[in-house]
Amino acid sequence: MNTDRVCGRGDGDAVMSSPSVDEAAIQDTVVRSLRTATGRIDMDELRRLEQQLLAHIALLYPAADAATDRLWRGSIGWYTRRATLDGIRRQAEQGLGDGPLAAHIQVSALARDCQWLLTQHREGR
Repeated sequence: MNTDRVCGRGDGDAVMSSPSVDEAAIQDTVVRSLRTATGRIDMDELRRLEQQLLAHIALLYPAADAATDRLWRGSIGWYTRRATLDGIRRQAEQGLGDGPLAAHIQVSALARDCQWLLTQHREGR
C-alpha cells in the first residue's frame, strides 16, 4: 500500500483543497465495518470495506495532520495526536493479512481509526 496516497504525504506535502467530506457516508462505512464481527466473515466484503476505509482515511488524514502541526510542538496534546496519527499511518500500511480473522481485525482497526479522524473533523481540530 502506498502510504503517501493514504496519508496525504505525496507531492512534496503540497496542501491541496480537499474534496467535500460526506460525514454520513464515512459513518456508514465505519458502522458496517464494525458489524463484520457478527455472522460469517466474507473476504470480498472485507476487501471492499478496507478500500472504502482507506479512501476515507486518505480524505480525513491531511486535515488532522495539519491541525496537529499547528499545536505547540512538545505539548502533551501534540505528542498524543502525533502518536495517534503515526499509528493510523502504520495501520493503513498493513494490508488485510493472510486469513479471515486477520482481515477482520484489520478492518476493525481501520474503522476505529477512521472514526477518530471523523471525530476530529467534526470538532474542527
